[in-house]
Amino acid sequence: MKVTEHITKANGKSLFSFEILPPLKGQNIQSIFDSCDPLMEFNPPFIDVTYHREEYEFKELPNGLLQKKIVKKRPGTVGICAAIQNKYGVDAIPHILCGGFSKEDTENFLIDMDFLGIENVVALRGDAVKSETYFKPEKDGNEYASELVSQITNLNKGIYLDEDLQNTAATDFCIGVAGYPEKHMEAPSLDSDIYFLKQKIKNGADYVITQMFFDNKKYFDYVDKCRAAGITVPIIPGLKPISTKKQLNQIPHRFSVDLPDDLVMAVVKAKDADAIKQIGIEWCIAQSKELVKAGIPVLHYYSMGKAGNIRQIAKEVF
Repeated sequence: MKVTEHITKANGKSLFSFEILPPLKGQNIQSIFDSCDPLMEFNPPFIDVTYHREEYEFKELPNGLLQKKIVKKRPGTVGICAAIQNKYGVDAIPHILCGGFSKEDTENFLIDMDFLGIENVVALRGDAVKSETYFKPEKDGNEYASELVSQITNLNKGIYLDEDLQNTAATDFCIGVAGYPEKHMEAPSLDSDIYFLKQKIKNGADYVITQMFFDNKKYFDYVDKCRAAGITVPIIPGLKPISTKKQLNQIPHRFSVDLPDDLVMAVVKAKDADAIKQIGIEWCIAQSKELVKAGIPVLHYYSMGKAGNIRQIAKEVF
């Protein structure tokens, strides 16, 4: 079922969903099931599965040449989506990126998803890998998420890259895209960011999932700005509980997200790691309850493969 259909069917009830990332290469899928099992009692209508580009570094050889060495891999998005749908009977939503894909790679990926009965995808540009200062699109690939959305929309119309194909079958994907309540880190302003979000909607996107935020006012203000700009699709809030003191520095740096002073100081003054984790859980519970009270259709949690704190939050909210 499509995400938009799940929202309609819920008839005003706030739904619970979460996101997982594939295990590092060499690990097995049981780690995925271990992170999903504790959360299934909250009846998630869908589970997002991220896609990760290979990360690599360059090593200098004795002859002075540079050798490209892959240092981190997280393959398996397609297989994980199939396994989740088979094991749990819920919709799995793969993320698909511009980075690392040619347009033909994208088309083949989408064909695989269609054959597996997957009805939703999240279309993302993707971030620059560590070896890049700025994002570089794949040769013959989509440069922006809006272009990727257009390609998926074309496939939904039966328009393939090979114009000579006859009697083509149309796909029927529901397309999600990312939104940034505090603007994307590369955007010059929030208004310009919303302008380009509107382009993604115009090109065929059906719903938005936001970057994490820790101040609900920023989400509500963002939704108001999007509505004023003519964006009418569902805007699903993305939530993540703070769990370590390191995240006070990592999250603002990596995601360009502000942390409220009250949250920061509570974590700074916490006596140990368990206390920090509990502070993060309680803050996210308060966020979640306010969002549910406001009638937000879906709350989406970034679990990062760790179900314990998300489960504690869900028990109090759903």
